[in-house]
Amino acid sequence: MKRFFAVLLAALTLFSLTGCGKTEPPTEEPPPPVEAPAPQEQPPVAEILPEPEDPIDLKLNSMTVEEKVGQLFFVRVPAESAVEDVSAYHLGGYILFGRDTKDKTANDLIQTIAAYQRSAKIPLLIGVDEEGGTVVRVSSNPHLRSKKFASPQKLFAQGGMEQIIADTREKDLLLQALGFNVNLAPVADVSADPGDFIYDRTLGQDAEATAEYTAAVTAQMFADGMGSVLKHFPGYGNNVDTHTGIAVDDRPLEKFRTSDFLPFASGIEAGEDKTAVLVSHNIMTCVDAELPASLSPAVHNLLRTELGFDGVVMTDDLAMDAVAAYAGDGAVALMALQAGNDLIITTDYRTQIPLVIEAVKSGVLSETALNTACRRVLVWKQALGLL
Repeated sequence: MKRFFAVLLAALTLFSLTGCGKTEPPTEEPPPPVEAPAPQEQPPVAEILPEPEDPIDLKLNSMTVEEKVGQLFFVRVPAESAVEDVSAYHLGGYILFGRDTKDKTANDLIQTIAAYQRSAKIPLLIGVDEEGGTVVRVSSNPHLRSKKFASPQKLFAQGGMEQIIADTREKDLLLQALGFNVNLAPVADVSADPGDFIYDRTLGQDAEATAEYTAAVTAQMFADGMGSVLKHFPGYGNNVDTHTGIAVDDRPLEKFRTSDFLPFASGIEAGEDKTAVLVSHNIMTCVDAELPASLSPAVHNLLRTELGFDGVVMTDDLAMDAVAAYAGDGAVALMALQAGNDLIITTDYRTQIPLVIEAVKSGVLSETALNTACRRVLVWKQALGLL
């Protein structure tokens, strides 16, 4: 009996250990831990820098009123103190006439112009009227060229526009070698009448041919890096010589639009940012019957809006008799700037510059107008590689 209970107890013990005969599943090994990916190196965040300021604006903001006013004067070289006046008046540029080139060798002229530039804080516009034909300030000197440059009419008769373009390139290379960076050309006036005062200086053809001519010349000057000046806006027509008196142009505006404006428009487009426009002293009665074009805000507004020109606009020489009667107090340069000019051509800069400075400081000429004009001059200088 004892043996029976011992066997039964052993069986019950086995039963309890095996869970009524069920087999427990084997315990699964836990999965190996997954390693977190190594952190990727993030590219550096680009630093957002402010757009650099326009260098022209930086230059403009650093200039004094006296320096800004001086830049608006493109003046005839004085007989004395020419080098000293560059820095004393902060001049924008010098225009050389026959007196300044006469009898000089090429080296003489190069050294003279270099002396002017050395005296300038901001490089000078160095200009000359080398139109060819009757107006030849450089090639009239045989030391500088063996013969005078031919007139546009003669070149056109000899070889058409190809001859004119070749002549323009030769002219540009000579002038640049001597130190010039602006040629006050081409003449954009339309005249086919030999009786007109301006005829000999023009192409002598109709408006369409003259427009082709101004485009060809300013495009070549642009390619050569030479500053061009389209003159004499709004178009000279058959008017008298404004060097000696007042010229009154009574033609209707439509005549200007269909004829005289065409060579200016084509020259402006082809010459791009190296082209300026010179305004005459003719009275354009259909726009302003009271003032010469050079002193008329209405005429300048026409050039800016109708022709869309935003470059440098300059006066014809304010020493001419045609404008002498229009500034009773002598401040003709101030009138010209108030009209919308950016550059003043004059002989009398030693009187005119102080008057303009005083006008700015007293508020008669706004600083906005001063800055706008000065900025255009600096932009033109930049386009010509001077800045």
